[in-house]
Amino acid sequence: MNLKNYLEVSPEIELALKENKPVVALESTIISHGMPYPQNVETALKVEEIIRENGAIPATMAILNGKLKVGLSKEEIDYLGKKGLKVIKASRRDIPVILAKKEDGATTVASTMILANLAGIKIFATGGIGGVHRGAETTMDISADLEELAMTDVAVVCAGAKSILDLGLTLEYLETKGVPVLGYKTKELPAFYTRESGFNLDAKIDSPEEFAEILKAKWSVGLKGGVVIANPIPEKFAMDYNTIHNAIEEALKEAKENHIKGKESTPFLLAKVKEITKGKSLESNIELVFNNAKLAAEIAKNFVK
Repeated sequence: MNLKNYLEVSPEIELALKENKPVVALESTIISHGMPYPQNVETALKVEEIIRENGAIPATMAILNGKLKVGLSKEEIDYLGKKGLKVIKASRRDIPVILAKKEDGATTVASTMILANLAGIKIFATGGIGGVHRGAETTMDISADLEELAMTDVAVVCAGAKSILDLGLTLEYLETKGVPVLGYKTKELPAFYTRESGFNLDAKIDSPEEFAEILKAKWSVGLKGGVVIANPIPEKFAMDYNTIHNAIEEALKEAKENHIKGKESTPFLLAKVKEITKGKSLESNIELVFNNAKLAAEIAKNFVK
């Protein structure tokens, strides 16, 4: 079957890629599953605006009516925001079924990387990547994001891995798969809501230009897979380490008691942490996404030079 039967790239993105202009991929799970309407839509449009202000073109991804969409209109973003949790959270394994049934899907980190790669987009901005869940030695609960990073040539700008995860095991997994985990002006892995985690990264990189050079070098010599670009949350929006640690412990305990696992666990834990921190974690989440969008636009500009 022809890929054109399934893939729809917006005219703006198509032209930008043809003319070698910087484009930044964006996911849509943050819209449908990340926060309530209309805040989800406002945040998504603001992220797009930040990317434009910093000289790149945003390409929000989703699956709509069985089509892989690269670059959404405001109306499509609003549709996803209103439909919310009724939209399927779509990772790699879900894509064929959603396409065949002509359903809607919100793209995770893994599926956004797939769509970006199909369209030819190399830089992607998100909040935090998925990873190895706590207790994975018995549950085998490991995010598909890690496997995607091992094989798909897209760089992911994030505030590290979500702090509800086992960060040490997540880094070990990425190392085994040969995925570079690089810090922007830091040698320590940021842990989403906080700037520190106690875990060292592969390298500290001080400029968007240097990141662009590293990506070109990696893919030019045929080293498959992505790169994690860890960008710490801005200091004024970072949360206290102990506050967030205690909130996560409480949320994990509740998830275990309610037998919540698999793809339900991350949205449940993030919602629980938001409740425990009285909404402060959501504010931090939004600000770190804005911060990542800005850095991704800078890297994209340098990458196409």
